[in-house]
Amino acid sequence: MGWAGIGTRGAAVAVAVAGPLLLLLLARPSPAATGDISKSDSRLVSEQFSQSPQKLSFYSWYGSARLFRFRVPPDTVLLRWLLQVSQGGDSTCAKVEITVYFRYGAPPVINPLGTSFPANTSVQPSFFIKMLQSNASINISHPAPGDWFVAAHLPPSSQKIEVKGFIPTCAYIFQPDMLVVRVVEVSILEPNTPFPQTLLSHPSYLKIFVPEFTQELRLELQGCVSNRSRGCPVRLTVGSLTLPSNFQKVLTCTDPTQPCRLLLPSPPWDRWLQVTAKSLAGPHALVAFSTVASLTVCRPWIINFQHLLQNSPNQSRNTSNGLLPASPGYQDLGRSSTVGGGPFCLLSYQVMREDMDVVSVHFRPLDRVSVLVQSDMPSVMRLHLNTGMDSGGSLTISLWANKSVISNNTLVKVCVNAASPFLSFNTSLNCTTAFFQGYPLSLSTLSRKANLIIPYPETDNWYLSLQLVCLQSPEECEKSSVLVETTLSLVPCLNDCGPYGQCLLLRRHGYLYAGCSCKAGWRGWSCTDNSTAQTVAQQRMAVLLLTLSNLMFLAPIALSVYRCLLVEASVYAYTMFFSTFYHACDQPGEAVLCILNYDTLQYCDFLGSGVSIWVTILCMARLKAALKYVLLLLGTLVFAMSLQLDRRGAWNMMGPCLFAFVIMVSMWTPCFGEESLVTDSGNVPGVPLWAPAPLLPYLLAAWVFYLLPGISMATVAISIYASMMTSDNYYYTHSIWHMLLAGSTAFLLPPRDKHTEPWACSQKLTCHYQICKNHQEELYTVT
Repeated sequence: MGWAGIGTRGAAVAVAVAGPLLLLLLARPSPAATGDISKSDSRLVSEQFSQSPQKLSFYSWYGSARLFRFRVPPDTVLLRWLLQVSQGGDSTCAKVEITVYFRYGAPPVINPLGTSFPANTSVQPSFFIKMLQSNASINISHPAPGDWFVAAHLPPSSQKIEVKGFIPTCAYIFQPDMLVVRVVEVSILEPNTPFPQTLLSHPSYLKIFVPEFTQELRLELQGCVSNRSRGCPVRLTVGSLTLPSNFQKVLTCTDPTQPCRLLLPSPPWDRWLQVTAKSLAGPHALVAFSTVASLTVCRPWIINFQHLLQNSPNQSRNTSNGLLPASPGYQDLGRSSTVGGGPFCLLSYQVMREDMDVVSVHFRPLDRVSVLVQSDMPSVMRLHLNTGMDSGGSLTISLWANKSVISNNTLVKVCVNAASPFLSFNTSLNCTTAFFQGYPLSLSTLSRKANLIIPYPETDNWYLSLQLVCLQSPEECEKSSVLVETTLSLVPCLNDCGPYGQCLLLRRHGYLYAGCSCKAGWRGWSCTDNSTAQTVAQQRMAVLLLTLSNLMFLAPIALSVYRCLLVEASVYAYTMFFSTFYHACDQPGEAVLCILNYDTLQYCDFLGSGVSIWVTILCMARLKAALKYVLLLLGTLVFAMSLQLDRRGAWNMMGPCLFAFVIMVSMWTPCFGEESLVTDSGNVPGVPLWAPAPLLPYLLAAWVFYLLPGISMATVAISIYASMMTSDNYYYTHSIWHMLLAGSTAFLLPPRDKHTEPWACSQKLTCHYQICKNHQEELYTVT
């Protein structure tokens, strides 16, 4: 088990959070533990959820990780992950280490390759465990209700390009199951109303609803009495656990003379907050007390289009003196709030959500892209990212302030938080709310622009809080205001993964999330890590090698035309053409040229390569014309079908080749021992090994100068293709494969018939119209 340190503050956060989480998550009670709890406490029920298993892959990019999404029901007090790994396939497969990640609210942001993230990207460390092919379990007490994500993958993949069918099949199957224990009887804690409780052996489960615009939540224990302990032996746990960060608050009262209370600034808005009270006095000790919850609800100033028309951006807004009338958009906040008179505490800007595409959203104020920032209260914008389908992209925030309106002693502080906004700019600037560590930004005369990128934001309402802060004298800010322009959006991939990457949408049981697949040695979350990237010169050299190496097919094309093998020549020309333009389109960045779509070019390249080998072996078999063309057409159709089923299967090419080789051998077999069938050297490639003595010199010459070089080149080409290609040397080894394949074809083509003139193909291609031509063959009986 460990922490993946990602970003500049990854190590510090990991050390700070790892301690309590390890104590919580490493505990692995027996499988019957949850059942015993349910039996001993009638308020608890257990439920189990499962998903279909998935085959794990070696990690090369985010799409290599297998993602699972579970929904934890409300009022859950215990969550257990049951992790099962099984191995299938060849018995020689070795055991490998499997990494499993956990995160609440969004898919985990992982970095197994240790690559760098784009500038201005803020990433929290991911919680993960490592396991072998065995079962494991992870327990989480008081988990947050909602979406939980589990991701798993094998170690980073090697650079070797493996051909399917030539390597042992090793399958590692991973399946997580979720077991939850939830409370069916939860007491409601009313604001400002004491709630008496008596604890003995079982804890007490409470919850309180936190309305919108709540500034502070205060919990206090009153009248605590214990028959065996002094003080108040009660532990009050507030909030739910989330991963990778845990901001649960624990209140333990030990001093009877001091008030026992807990203050929570900016608690999560518009949701139920879990509170668990547990006795620390022993199994048979009785503890009685009362819990009191108090809510401080602020008064929002909702900015709409009419307000901005009535007041210019440079006009002072002393809201406490009532310069502007109360907003008609204000609503009563419920029984716990008394907001009648009192000063305003925040400027609330209405934000419109505009859905562009899948995991693509734009946010903007209803009237403009600017936000007025003052010093007396924060300006708040709410971004709705709570649809359940928004956590699969990247939240991008760009802020810009005009230099002329920011003085040297003023600073615009910005906080980005989930669940509730940060409102305490006057007392603290750490952007920390009750249960969330926010992302801080700032604008000044030295830095008028600020950017923030949050990969896979949690499913929630996100808040952007801005306030003007004076560094020296607060009086300077009283009549100042700054207009800040905002660009807020949710995108599948940052900058569409750049010129050296491709943004791909991944799906798991209806859930869509995006990832970048990088090329040309570029790596990273958005293909911005150039530590192993190829230069433009290297890319152009690679394109030249992969395309110009196909010119070697000019040799078998010329020989085919010279020997009047027009069908073979056309197939080789087809292969050379599409292989050239497929590899020209397969390159990333600047050195790329696509005359058709990529999938079409790839299919035609694979088809041409296989059919070229097929027609070469059929030509060597020296079949009769009718049988040769039947097999040629039938084999091409079968090969096209097999490519559609599995384009990268090794047997797509090996199957037709072996079948054609069997046909070639079978056509030679009837000649065994029949010397009368061998007449001259015109059929040398079809001459059996035991041909009559006068033809042995021709046979020896054929093997030495044609067959052995051709077979040797084909063997070396197949060996390179199957075992030597890696991602680093692909451009060289695949170019050599092109040249060896074309060279072996030129050597293996049979020579022309003795009575056929060179370049005699034009005589067979008549240019005038013929109605009928009768070919008759007379058979003579030799007696």
